[in-house]
Amino acid sequence: MNRRQLLVSLAGVPGAAALNRIGSAQPITAEFPAKDLAMDPCRPQFHLLPKANWMNDPNAPIYWKGNYHMFYQYNPDGAYWGNMHWGHAVSPDMVHWRHLPIALAPTPGGPDSDGCFTGTAAVQDGRVAIVYTGVKVVPPEQATIMGSAPPLRETQCMAVSDDPDLLTWTKGSAPILAAPPQGLQVNGFRDPSPWRRGEWWYMVTAAGIPNQGGCVLLYRSKDLRSWEYMHLLSKTDRDGPAAFNPLSPWDVWECPEFFDLGDWHVLIYSTGRRTHWQSGKLDLEKMIFHPMQAGIMDYGSFYAAKTQLDKSGNRILWGWIQESRSVEESKTAGWAGVMSLPRSLTVAGDGRLRTQVAVQVNQLRSTEQRLKVTEDEEKNQAQINSMRLNGLCGEVLCTVRRTEEAFKLALSGSSQNSSPVLTLRYDPHHPAQILVDAYPLPILPGANKNLDIHLYIDNSVIEVFINSEAVYTKRFYDSDISAQSLQLQWTGRSADISNFQVWQLTPISNDRLTT
Repeated sequence: MNRRQLLVSLAGVPGAAALNRIGSAQPITAEFPAKDLAMDPCRPQFHLLPKANWMNDPNAPIYWKGNYHMFYQYNPDGAYWGNMHWGHAVSPDMVHWRHLPIALAPTPGGPDSDGCFTGTAAVQDGRVAIVYTGVKVVPPEQATIMGSAPPLRETQCMAVSDDPDLLTWTKGSAPILAAPPQGLQVNGFRDPSPWRRGEWWYMVTAAGIPNQGGCVLLYRSKDLRSWEYMHLLSKTDRDGPAAFNPLSPWDVWECPEFFDLGDWHVLIYSTGRRTHWQSGKLDLEKMIFHPMQAGIMDYGSFYAAKTQLDKSGNRILWGWIQESRSVEESKTAGWAGVMSLPRSLTVAGDGRLRTQVAVQVNQLRSTEQRLKVTEDEEKNQAQINSMRLNGLCGEVLCTVRRTEEAFKLALSGSSQNSSPVLTLRYDPHHPAQILVDAYPLPILPGANKNLDIHLYIDNSVIEVFINSEAVYTKRFYDSDISAQSLQLQWTGRSADISNFQVWQLTPISNDRLTT
């Protein structure tokens, strides 16, 4: 179930009294003691996730006073969506994390009394402000989410922190943006993302126009508090790469962000279980965006992307890695949701977005296995077949020349009857794609050009990067496989391989509780 469906299917959300409860700073319940969670072989070892319960969208990631702060949608009541709070973790390097107390909780009687939804950080006058969506149960005619049960009204709220560790926050008593633009009927009004340019603050929010498709609203302000609506920054193009789906008349472009990257401006948004991007040029006088390229950030279990600048000014992307198992299975496990690894964004000369894992993750590398390519095919294959990743915790980097030969790379458990957990296939008759399992990822064709295949394997998560052009995140759960080492198999001509490296990665904690 994706984020949009979760918002519409709110009939199962606890009532107001439950929604207003403030969760514990150490939310491990008696049903799921730390020792059981730490022994779960499906819990990732170097990705960020809460000690227990539900996580979804990354919220307001920011580098502040020497540390990286990650906030995220969190339910302190269990491993299911509902009762939205903001969880909080801190890191010196975007890799090693320490859990902190909950940052935001619903305020009884306030505009966020039934949930603190997604938002963004901004720095003003030396203080960090977070602008976020508050939701409240209202009469149906006041709802901004069509079809939700109970009916919810979304408003944009703000909280400010004077605490150098961002542990304490002061909320405004009223929304900074109380309603969608007058005269514009929308379905969805959430996920604000402000940025500053000159004397003006600008902000985008998510919306959808009934029977027309998703869109992004653009506002401006002088003080981050009083906002005026300008126009639609972008909307569904029925003839373009983000064509309107007539089966989704209530489409909303969720979690929008707009930022400059090199000589380009980039818009990202999430809809239909995917995070999309557009790149183009911005008319700075009229603040009109002209998209020129478009694509999908990740073709797998990745949604609600959020960005930040790291301490060196690089644009870093985060995303919610969704579950592939049922709600009941997640409740039984006691946890749900994972944060992606930090991903560095750049734009190529043609305007296409490029994505790769941030270099900070390289510090986790420990034992290395490397293929020494010889002229003996049998010896090369034997080297690859002998490679192992223990505990499903590692990294694979393979560079292969594209020739007239097909190839396949498979990862499977080490037992004799183990089926592959991931398979990548390249067929030179289809040079503009590579198959990950059975899913075709688009790549730029080019004879004799290298294919860089980069994999990060972390128990139930695999993040796949192909030439920094196409990304696929996979979830899988197999306790039998998790108890084994992972082996690699190569089918094809090994002489085309120019590099093949395998690293064990060091877990970021001594157990599976992140910190």
